[in-house]
Amino acid sequence: MFSLKIVDTDEFLDMPPTTQNLYFHLCMRADDDGFVSNPRKIMKIINSADDDIKVLTGKRFVIPFNSGICVIKHWKIHNLIRSDRYTETEYKEEKSMLIEQDKKYELSDGRRKVIPNGNPVKVSIDKVSIEESGKTTTPSEIMKQFLNDDDYFNKIADFIIENKKIPKDIVSQELRAFKNYWSELNGSGTKQKWELQKTWELQRRLTTWFNNGQKFNKSKTIQSL
Repeated sequence: MFSLKIVDTDEFLDMPPTTQNLYFHLCMRADDDGFVSNPRKIMKIINSADDDIKVLTGKRFVIPFNSGICVIKHWKIHNLIRSDRYTETEYKEEKSMLIEQDKKYELSDGRRKVIPNGNPVKVSIDKVSIEESGKTTTPSEIMKQFLNDDDYFNKIADFIIENKKIPKDIVSQELRAFKNYWSELNGSGTKQKWELQKTWELQRRLTTWFNNGQKFNKSKTIQSL
C-alpha cells in the first residue's frame, strides 16, 4: 500500500517520473520492516539511472547502508501489518541503527551511519572549506557563489581531492552533476531547485551527495549527467 501523505506531496511529485517509479518498485519488494536487500538489482530490472537513487536518498525517501541494503523511511506510514502476519526483517544489524519517530525511520544518532565492511570511507566535508570568511555570510550567498564563481567551485573541488582522497575525475563529475541537478529551474522558470528547499546548507548537501554516490556506485568511475 502507498499513502497519499507521502506520494501526493510536492516534494515527491517534483521528482522525475523515473525516480518515482524506482521508489514504487523498491517499496513493492521491501520486507515487512521496509528493508530492500537488492536495490541495485531492482535498478537494473527497471533500467533506472544512478541519479534516481541519489535523488531518493538525497531527499530521504530511502535510507541506504554501506552493506548495499536500504530501507524505506516512511514504510510504517505506507503499511500497517497485522501482528499475526508480520515477519521481522533478517537485517537486524541495520535495523538496530534506526529509531522510529512518528512512524518514520531515522538513523539513531541523527547522522548517516554505515556498516564498516571495507567499502569507500564516508566523506565529511568541513564547513570551513565551503565558506570563505568575510566573503559570504548566508547559506544562500554561499550556494550562489558555488554556482556562479568558477574559482570558488574549483577551490571546493581541490579541497575534496586533496583532503578526502577521492580521484579528480570523480570529484569533477560529481560536482558537475550536483550543480546541474540543484540549479534546475522550476516550471515557471523563477527559482532553481535548491531555492525551493525549506533549508539549505551546501556543506551538508555535498556530504550527502558524495556519500550516496559511493554507496550506490561500485565501480571507480561515476557517470556524469
